[in-house]
Amino acid sequence: MALQVSDREKEIYKVTLWGSLVNFLLLVFKFVAGIVGRSSAMIADAVHSLSDFITDVIVIMFVRISEKPQDEDHDYGHGKYETLATAVIGLILLGVGIGLLVNSVIDIVDFFGGKQLESPGMLALVAAVVSILFKEVLYQYTVYKGKKLDSKVVMANAWHHRSDALSSIGTLVGIAGAMFLGVHWRVLDPIAAFMVSVFIIKVAIGLIKPCIDELLEKSLPKEVEDKIMEIVLSHPEVKQPHHLRTRNIGNAIAIEIHIRMDATMPLREAHDVTKRIETSLKEAFGKNTHIGIHAEPLLR
Repeated sequence: MALQVSDREKEIYKVTLWGSLVNFLLLVFKFVAGIVGRSSAMIADAVHSLSDFITDVIVIMFVRISEKPQDEDHDYGHGKYETLATAVIGLILLGVGIGLLVNSVIDIVDFFGGKQLESPGMLALVAAVVSILFKEVLYQYTVYKGKKLDSKVVMANAWHHRSDALSSIGTLVGIAGAMFLGVHWRVLDPIAAFMVSVFIIKVAIGLIKPCIDELLEKSLPKEVEDKIMEIVLSHPEVKQPHHLRTRNIGNAIAIEIHIRMDATMPLREAHDVTKRIETSLKEAFGKNTHIGIHAEPLLR
């Protein structure tokens, strides 16, 4: 059974609140472990967890707005607030990735310039293992909920959890190498951080690009538009559908199309046909789909 809007909103809040709680506990633990364990990599990882916590707050702020129905000032609803929140998460993730990239390059250059990097302590290693386990579990839970709720902002948050887990893997490799392989291998920490930061930047761009496409009113993929035309033409009264326009509006889509029907058809019958088309399209693409059908007489 499909979730009602209020149910969807509650589910998004629930998964986000669980994520924010874990992120807050992890970032406190990581900061303590980084300072006590003398690990700059762990402190950087704590900053990454802090960015996760900030994005959770952003989700909580934006989802309630995005779920509001249409009003006098927003004829198409508020779905793009969710898109905006997703873009903000992507930008934060991009900033974190670039920051990690720059710091890792500086450390690598300093190391090969003769600077001796400090060896981290065992607490930092434990914190990295704990972070990987908790963030991977949190990713699996969040991505499951994101798909179930059809929420781009929850999916974006899930990838933020995964990026934090991968960042912690790089931190774990660097810390373990610095602790157990000796002074000449401490460069593994910034090298691993560099590799993870590249992945984080790639994920961030993958989140931001669809948001830009939507905000610039990019049409839906060709296969989706082909399916729309197939549904419209499945109604025998319809001839020569044309001027199809489509776009995303948050987690919903908008469809505008012109159709031609027999010029002698009574207005009531023509109206009934357009209502049946609307019903078919909403069954295929969701009840929140915005549909505009312009009927024209078929000239013989």
